Amino acid sequence: MSTIPLVMGPAGPMPTAPDTLREALINGVAALVPDYTANLPALLIEDISSTDVGAMITMDQARVDAVNSVTPYGANAFILAQQGIMLGIPQGTPNNTNVLVVFTDVSAEGYVIPAGFVVGDGTNQYVVQDGGVIGSGGSTNPLLAVATQSGTFAVPANTVTQIITSLPSPYDTTMTVTNPQAGAPATSAESVQSYRSRIIQANQVAAQGTPAFIQTLLEKVPGVTPRLVSILQVPIGWEIICGGGDPIQVAGAIYAGTLDLSTITGSATPSRNVNVTIIDPPNQYNIVYVNPPQQTVTVAAIWNTTLANFTAGGQVNQLAAPAIQSYINSIVVGQPINLLEMQNAFQAAVSSVLPTPNLTTLTFTVTINGSVVTPEAGTSVILSDPESYFQVSASGVTVTQG
Repeated sequence: MSTIPLVMGPAGPMPTAPDTLREALINGVAALVPDYTANLPALLIEDISSTDVGAMITMDQARVDAVNSVTPYGANAFILAQQGIMLGIPQGTPNNTNVLVVFTDVSAEGYVIPAGFVVGDGTNQYVVQDGGVIGSGGSTNPLLAVATQSGTFAVPANTVTQIITSLPSPYDTTMTVTNPQAGAPATSAESVQSYRSRIIQANQVAAQGTPAFIQTLLEKVPGVTPRLVSILQVPIGWEIICGGGDPIQVAGAIYAGTLDLSTITGSATPSRNVNVTIIDPPNQYNIVYVNPPQQTVTVAAIWNTTLANFTAGGQVNQLAAPAIQSYINSIVVGQPINLLEMQNAFQAAVSSVLPTPNLTTLTFTVTINGSVVTPEAGTSVILSDPESYFQVSASGVTVTQG
């Protein structure tokens, strides 16, 4: 079989045709036994060669199946488990007993709790899944920890109090852990289909160190506003902008998602920079990111229609104002105001009472921090400070019929 090539087609490996296998068998035997023939019917030698070809067909199909199994989509249970080991995803995690734990140490703000940290309740042990950092006030956010063993058992509140993973001094005597609420008992064993889905998802995750990966971690921090997160490429590396959330938790997310901290730079405006020290024993690291300043916006919209005796003007005003406010307040930090997008938001909001073909006039007057601004020449966009974000209040939008 080793001399028979494996043909890869668009759909993967292709089984070898039986005639090709038989020819390879006959040629192989004939090379060792001159004048060998297996073509005479009703002879024992022909019967043996036919049986051997059947065996070769089975072996060839096994070879095809083995190649096809090296994928999360078609792997058998054993190979799927091996792929999970390589990715650090043990089977059963979503179904094992789990509990939310909180680490506390008022002297260790910025201390990193890595994924894989083990805690216990005296009987069972639990592994922290995503890790975290001790934030302002001396505690982590609740971190998910999953039992290392299967089976259904109760985890009462405030029973997971043992730190199994070793801690360096002095944190080994000052840090504590507990579960403020009861854990969730295990359900049924995880199915192969569920495990396969998690393996496929793991293979698709953004790589550590990429802007997408860092942004994903930042948006998971409680209190962070997703539209206020941006990763800018600057001449000397990356500038990370993040609004909201506990600064230490934000810095912890940046630390976890960055491969090279030396590539992270702050703003040229020092007052915008947030500097946080992260502790990952035995070292400490300074993390800098930019807290985006707010740019206060007002919008005055004037519209009109060709419809005679139009009586729904008040409804138009009521529908359009929230739509304009929603558009402005959804613009990602550093991105411009697009008057065409604002026009689309206006038209979509009022279409039920004023169809677009009957809208003849629509103009906007925009101010930023009290000053009237106009679009860039030849465009319909009003540029932003790349480190700032727009915000408009309900009273900052006026809509009138002109």
